[in-house]
Amino acid sequence: MNFLSVQSHVAYGHVGNSAAVFALQRLGCEVWPVHTVQFSNHLGYGQWRGCVFDPAHVDEVVHGIAERGALARCDGVLSGYLGAAEVGAVILDAVALTKAANPRARYCCDPVIGDVGPGEYVRAGIADFLRERALPAADVITPNQFELDRLSGQGSATLPAALAAIESLRARGPRVVLVTSLHTVETPRDAVDMLACDADGRFLVRTPLLPVGVNGAGDVAAALFFFHYLRTGDLAAALARTASSVFGIVRRTAQAGSREILLIEAQEELVAPSQIFRPEPV
Repeated sequence: MNFLSVQSHVAYGHVGNSAAVFALQRLGCEVWPVHTVQFSNHLGYGQWRGCVFDPAHVDEVVHGIAERGALARCDGVLSGYLGAAEVGAVILDAVALTKAANPRARYCCDPVIGDVGPGEYVRAGIADFLRERALPAADVITPNQFELDRLSGQGSATLPAALAAIESLRARGPRVVLVTSLHTVETPRDAVDMLACDADGRFLVRTPLLPVGVNGAGDVAAALFFFHYLRTGDLAAALARTASSVFGIVRRTAQAGSREILLIEAQEELVAPSQIFRPEPV
């Protein structure tokens, strides 16, 4: 499979393309990364250096790839952290170019807005762009719980409420929704849920809550889920592989006490998770 991945890049650590590209390559997927920003490190440190790329720069790189005739072989476009709302329009143009070259290609939007705790941490206009323009264009969308609430305008404190919020998103465009880092009143205090829905089913997978907070796990989850879903067409199987791999990587990170996700050290979890978690229909 071949993916075009348009999102952030950091020199130190693993978030955005610095997480998604290796994870996908380790599974045998060819990835053409286009960076929306070049930062020294992720924003979780509170300090970073680097810049947000001008939309014209991002557009030039995408068109250069198109000029090689590569988009006809592109199975999926993956987007993440935008850096600026104006970059979003370039990404949607890239999706249109890709689908014109290969109508079977699909678009997965990881709608990076914020998270429970830190709240919204993107520039003004990005959340509105994601809700009003990216959401209707996406085939797959992978919000965390905070982003689910922000995009749907609804709460997700209970499982029925979360399902209703997901269906409100699906009604506006994406066929498939994956929600990560989900904690509802039904979730035990020592666990965390992932919830995936498409036209054919709704599945929840629960994993132990690990004593660590790391950046980049959601970026890995979005890339893995998109890959496994396109490869198999099986929602439950894609959810199982994603949750199992992410849990294994984060568990290794917690055991080491690392501030950064140990994606390279724990790379075997990508191809052969050491523990498999089975989703249940809901």
